[in-house]
Amino acid sequence: MKGFLISGALAALLTILGTPILIRILAKRGYGQFIRDDGPTTHHVKHGTPTMGGIVLIFATVLSYFVSHFITGIEISASAILILTLVITLGIVGLADDWRKVSKQRSLGLNAKQKLFGQALAAAAFAIAGIHFRDHDGLTPISLHLSTVRDTSLVLGSFLVVIWVIFMVLGTSNGVNLTDGLDGLATGAAIMTFLAFVLIGVWEFGQSCAVTQIAKCYAVRDPLDVAVIAAALAGSCAGFLWWNASPARIFMGDVGSLALGGAIAGIAITLRTELLLIALGGLFVLITLSVIIQTGYFKLSGGKRVFRMAPLQHHFELLGWGEVTIVIRFWILAGLSVATGLGLFYAQWVVS
Repeated sequence: MKGFLISGALAALLTILGTPILIRILAKRGYGQFIRDDGPTTHHVKHGTPTMGGIVLIFATVLSYFVSHFITGIEISASAILILTLVITLGIVGLADDWRKVSKQRSLGLNAKQKLFGQALAAAAFAIAGIHFRDHDGLTPISLHLSTVRDTSLVLGSFLVVIWVIFMVLGTSNGVNLTDGLDGLATGAAIMTFLAFVLIGVWEFGQSCAVTQIAKCYAVRDPLDVAVIAAALAGSCAGFLWWNASPARIFMGDVGSLALGGAIAGIAITLRTELLLIALGGLFVLITLSVIIQTGYFKLSGGKRVFRMAPLQHHFELLGWGEVTIVIRFWILAGLSVATGLGLFYAQWVVS
């Protein structure tokens, strides 16, 4: 319990105090957001707002995790190192994208192929390393089984696991990236998802096969330590939200959204809750689907649109909804999705 409190509280404190420093540095150098002309006109006032705030999110998360372990004296786990490495590498991909935008003063950074290649490379390295590093019980950070709310009997094998992990990381990191279009929207939704992972990790540890030999026990390598990372991420997002809420003083940029999305995918994979992520990250899934539907229908119908604009949050902006109204209502949807995911997780324990 001490580890959760230290990592979460310290991460929140670091982002609350550290973000204004980063804002001043970025503003002094002119590293501001470039706003597209084809987006909602209300966004034009955000032009020049400092971006790349995800730097402080990643720094606070990593530092808080290691400080909590230094204070508690608990051993650092392989699962945690792999997740943090995934977060950092995806953050580097996002930073390259953000840097190209601010340096060239345009809304386009890396092209799609470059960005996807960087994400896929980070995900593949995470997957390949994750099926190694067995503990004394023979468990690896990433299972070779497909998981729903726990491992199923379906064995994917090493090759398919790597492909599956790449798919999950790409989907989730880009899903958070698409959601990060309104002040505080992605940050607030991410907090709820990370808090859910804290609860799941603690529960899995309490019912771990290494602790108890009951029939329903969970065979997960490092659930408690993964929960400590989730607490650090939730704290980092909470502190950052103080400055990212409307009207935002800073945006997280791709360096933040790709890293947070990778963290969500990495935690779901290591906790053996892969398909449960559809519910826990319901808002990210919904917004990603809106882009897929819009793009697919546009191509098939010869230029017609389902939504006024995609991602979905911008459709409601063009309908006349206020930004704060959209964010709060989407947070409600995110909360309901997380509650559904936790309900499904617990229901499986009760029913099985």
